[in-house]
Amino acid sequence: MNDIIYLILAVFVGLLAGLIFYGGLWWTVQKVLVSKRPGLLFLSSYLLRTTFVLVSFVLVIDGNLLRLLFCFISFIIARIIIKVYIEKYKPELKSKDGRIE
Repeated sequence: MNDIIYLILAVFVGLLAGLIFYGGLWWTVQKVLVSKRPGLLFLSSYLLRTTFVLVSFVLVIDGNLLRLLFCFISFIIARIIIKVYIEKYKPELKSKDGRIE
């Protein structure tokens, strides 16, 4: 029973970490266009996002490979969720060939 709870927690943490990571990346790309110091913004955003994801994964995984798998798969699912959100609710970001810029 505890294993199921930990796997559900791993999925939740993976989704949350992915949403924060990819959502933060999207936010950073939007803000860098008007930033006076874009390099500093990119670097600090990268370090914060990566640190958050690594710490979250390490705390939840606790040496269990199955939790790592569930966490990583839900992290990738969060990427898909962010991509769909941007395509659906931010159509002005699409180029003529349908790709997100």
